[in-house]
Amino acid sequence: MVTQENVLQVILVALVSYFLGSIPTAYLIVKARRNVNIFEEGSGNMGGTNTARVMGIRWGLVTVTIDALKGIVAVLFSRLIMPDYTWTATTVASIMAVSGHNWSLFATLIYNAANKSKSSTLRGGKGAATAFGTLLMIAQPQVIIVMVTFGTVLFLRTRYASLGVLAAFTLALPWLVILVAQNALPPVYALYAITIALLIVVRFRENIQRLLTGTERRLGDAPTI
Repeated sequence: MVTQENVLQVILVALVSYFLGSIPTAYLIVKARRNVNIFEEGSGNMGGTNTARVMGIRWGLVTVTIDALKGIVAVLFSRLIMPDYTWTATTVASIMAVSGHNWSLFATLIYNAANKSKSSTLRGGKGAATAFGTLLMIAQPQVIIVMVTFGTVLFLRTRYASLGVLAAFTLALPWLVILVAQNALPPVYALYAITIALLIVVRFRENIQRLLTGTERRLGDAPTI
């Protein structure tokens, strides 16, 4: 919980976690390796799937791994700063790290500089990998194993990366809420689960619409003209 005693620590955790999440991994990797702008390639998204389209599966996995590490490091930092309030610290850090990835200050500044724009629209990714990193710090091992297995199998059968991600989180996040109801996890983690679910739905809303209409692009498909 947030109290008068720890409010400054909460603010510090929130800011550091946001800036950690804001690190534009995909942009930096693609720019360093191919000197191209990820925002102008593939889907234009700053994430592992688009990196895989632009540079191949290996670099897509590297991007996903680093993006997940952003969430893990944010949580570890929060627990170091707030050792007496680890549940609250973890929840704040997780939500802010994912928000930072989704609406990245760094990515926005880079995008505006490249396009000589002063747009106030925040650029970013979709937050799934960073959210998964935070989930590793919260969920019980069986939740992670079932989530990863289910999402991976669905992705391999359909080649829809977005469907695999959405299915995995649709399984894992409600499971966390059930564990909270059973007193297996602290109550604040229900807030974590609900907020992360909302963040993912907001960022994946276009993918959801395309999946429903059958126009979602499979990984490996050539871009439509």
